Amino acid sequence: MGSIELLEELVGFPTVSAAPNFALIDFVRDYLTGLGATVEVMPNAERSKANLFATLGPTDRAGVLLAGHSDVVPAEGQNWSGDPFALRRKDDRLYGRGTADMKGFLASVLNAAELASKTPLATPLHIAFSYDEEIGCVGVRPMLERLARRDFHPRACFIGEPTSMKLALGHKGKMAARATCCGVAAHSALAPTGLNAIHLACDFIAALRTRQNDIAAHGHRDEAYDVPYSTIHVGTIRGGTVLNIVPTRATLDFEIRTLAQDDEAAILSAIEADAERLAAAHRAAHPEAAIDIEKLNAYPGLDVAADAEIVAFMRTILDEPELTRIAFGTEGGLYTRELGIPVIVCGPGSMDQGHKADEFVTTRQIELCDDMLARLVGRLAED
Repeated sequence: MGSIELLEELVGFPTVSAAPNFALIDFVRDYLTGLGATVEVMPNAERSKANLFATLGPTDRAGVLLAGHSDVVPAEGQNWSGDPFALRRKDDRLYGRGTADMKGFLASVLNAAELASKTPLATPLHIAFSYDEEIGCVGVRPMLERLARRDFHPRACFIGEPTSMKLALGHKGKMAARATCCGVAAHSALAPTGLNAIHLACDFIAALRTRQNDIAAHGHRDEAYDVPYSTIHVGTIRGGTVLNIVPTRATLDFEIRTLAQDDEAAILSAIEADAERLAAAHRAAHPEAAIDIEKLNAYPGLDVAADAEIVAFMRTILDEPELTRIAFGTEGGLYTRELGIPVIVCGPGSMDQGHKADEFVTTRQIELCDDMLARLVGRLAED
């Protein structure tokens, strides 16, 4: 099968993050095993999902790792013009959930694996497919822990998130947190005698916006990003029960996305100080007043120097590559932090099409990725 036929197979597995991914993993395992690869399936603790790790070629030296995630975002509630889990081709576009993010790359990797199986490799080719990337780069972590115990240190790792085949040298780190605002109940006719938790949450949101404005005006900047500074964003807010009760509880989820130059912990510490100041202002009348902040999840950013060895290597398998930085996060920072691997993000398609109805990747982008990986296999035969 070629890359487009493989993409058709992969899109047909509805691997949304809330669902198991075993059907896709079984397909990939069987495909790679048939090529002579050594394949290991790593189920999660609940045995509902699994990572996959495979190797082609020698095992006594450092290799090159191609990595990607198997999960996709949901299609429910989006106005698709056809079945999102059945690949449709129209002109040069291949439509389907995950075509851009990032099953197009996975298909090209499997196609490259077939080429590698017919090539006498001097350097091993490793493949890692993870689960639950879309909910915060969660699933890859146990696989990285297992590989770290093996002292696994490839020469390079290529993560194929959609970059339009540009070389992405960096992305911001992300931390997700939840603020729980605690007030005091009262009848709404006597609202001033209580402490409205939703109002307290609004005051906290205003403080977050002030922090954001200060970062935008005075913080570090990297003009390579679409938004060239670190950001603070509130995504959800929940509170109250009925209209005539002053609410005692309101929660909001927020995130911090940081440039490499910024300290995520320092930004969070400043936010926690804002929360304490706002709550303390009410404690004389309402000792229960509080804004408690819980860290939910985090992954590190990625920052690669333009003159790094991995960039020089990529220039040998891509014709005049354009360097960029991407707004969205990847598993790249985790691979670097946990395994000490140099990472580049480069893959077919654009995130402009990802996560939307009628997501697509062009056949040209798949061809470019196939060409890059074929050159990579050729280099692995030489080294």
